[in-house]
Amino acid sequence: FPSLCRVTMCVGKCSRIVGPCLLVLGTLSVAANILLLFPGGSSKYLAEGHISKHAKAMPGIWGGGIAVSTAVSTASFLVCLWSREEGMEQVAPLHPPSTFSFPQLALLGAAACFVLSGVGLTNGPLCFYNASEHGHGHGTLWGYPFLDAGSQELDARTENYLHDRHTWSICLEPAGVVAWNVVLFSLLLLVSATEMVLASLQILNGCLGCLCGFCEGK
Repeated sequence: FPSLCRVTMCVGKCSRIVGPCLLVLGTLSVAANILLLFPGGSSKYLAEGHISKHAKAMPGIWGGGIAVSTAVSTASFLVCLWSREEGMEQVAPLHPPSTFSFPQLALLGAAACFVLSGVGLTNGPLCFYNASEHGHGHGTLWGYPFLDAGSQELDARTENYLHDRHTWSICLEPAGVVAWNVVLFSLLLLVSATEMVLASLQILNGCLGCLCGFCEGK
């Protein structure tokens, strides 16, 4: 079956390409989330507990990082074992039924990271700001100035802080925390979206691998 052989080769190549890509993206996700815990590169705010709740949830570590990397590594290991048992020299397509659960785990982890990162980006950072400028009190305090503005002023919801950099100066401390959060949460969104696409391809790849293996058995 020439066409079946071509599909099998394509499936095998896809597995060898997607897996390492997901591992790299998982590492990048972990690094981005770790940086979110140290705004401006300082550990002072983490020790004081003045870190955004969405950063402390660490979706980039357990979702886009550990879940994805573990799923890919385990799936690759099982595929290699299956291939050796079948007496094949090259890595075969994903025949083992158990390998289906691992790309799905990677997809769920990446999806969770995407959702939580999106919420963190929308709500803005936790910072020390002047509440009197917002009209919500007097003096300075720790809080979410952009989230407060969006929940208490209806007109402000249409003027998201992401589109108005002049509002970023309201955060007095940590220095540059708004840009820090925007860049890193945006990176997590991009990484997790890419992981979801690759994990979906891996699931489709596994389906094709099992189909080819079933046809070969016939």
